[in-house]
Amino acid sequence: MQKKYDILVIDDVSENIKIAIGILKSENYNFSYALSGKSAIEILKTKRFDLILLDVMMPEIDGFTLCKMIKKTPALRDIPIIFVTAVADIEYMQEGFKLGAVDYVTKPYHSIELRARVANHLELYRYRKELSYHNKELVRDIKNERDQHLAQLELAQKEIIYILSEIMASDSGETADHVKRVANISKEFALLEGNLTHEQIHTIYLASPLHDIGKVVIDNSILHKNTKLTEEEFAVMKKHPTYALNILSKSKSELIKAAAIIAYEHHENWDGSGYPRGLKGEEIHIYGRIVAIADVLDALTHQRSYKEQWSFEQAARYIIDLSGTKFDPRLVQLFENNMEVFKELVEEKKI
Repeated sequence: MQKKYDILVIDDVSENIKIAIGILKSENYNFSYALSGKSAIEILKTKRFDLILLDVMMPEIDGFTLCKMIKKTPALRDIPIIFVTAVADIEYMQEGFKLGAVDYVTKPYHSIELRARVANHLELYRYRKELSYHNKELVRDIKNERDQHLAQLELAQKEIIYILSEIMASDSGETADHVKRVANISKEFALLEGNLTHEQIHTIYLASPLHDIGKVVIDNSILHKNTKLTEEEFAVMKKHPTYALNILSKSKSELIKAAAIIAYEHHENWDGSGYPRGLKGEEIHIYGRIVAIADVLDALTHQRSYKEQWSFEQAARYIIDLSGTKFDPRLVQLFENNMEVFKELVEEKKI
């Protein structure tokens, strides 16, 4: 079944319109007509065409003016326009092409010429539309494939993060759960913080489990010592943020870059007394400030080889008392205003 084409014929002389339609009459063409530029504008507001035959010499709105108006309208600008004129003048033709016309035919019409030019430009227009459609389909397919690839990549990154976290804590099931709780506590802080985007909130949730990845380089005799560390041992322990940076900073992944920031800065203190760089206040990345509280809150409320478990209330008082010294006071205030939420997160057995 052949495609039907819609053609608009615009001419201020009705006899010319009848002649054009008579020559072009075909079961594949649907015709509309207008006897003035103003009438044509009204028709074009409600109907789309595959080709316009446009007389140049018309009163009020001439063909050139109407062509300019059509080409300035995004929904109409691609419709091919063939100018019709009794004046076979080269300057006329140049002006028409300059305005965007695709062709010229002269009056009186030559039947073979008119049919051929109209048929050729309708075919070209159809091919252009099909090409545009297929290009859009191709772009959409590429975008869908890219989105699927990114989703798979993010899932793989998330799995790698948790695998690394489990390896890091392979000899302590409680510590393995710790990284998952820290992720959930950090996400809650990020949601309450109010200035982070959805993407940033998601990033801190996925990246925070690697906050202590630098400890894989620390000897287990220090890492799992059940008594207080000596000054020398603590000096070794304080190197784990730098070790983490060395491990993670080579990645080009935005997620791993975020994990590097967290691992490197979550032991910095608001008053500048932390390590490894002694950063102060907002010099510490918001990711690091959030995970600093999340890490301490969960560590205090769960038993370790070197300490007993604190109650949530004891841990909360510790954090609140260190507002403005160890911790970001604004984050502490958010914690204090939402303590029931955080209590549920740290007391949940399986995350």
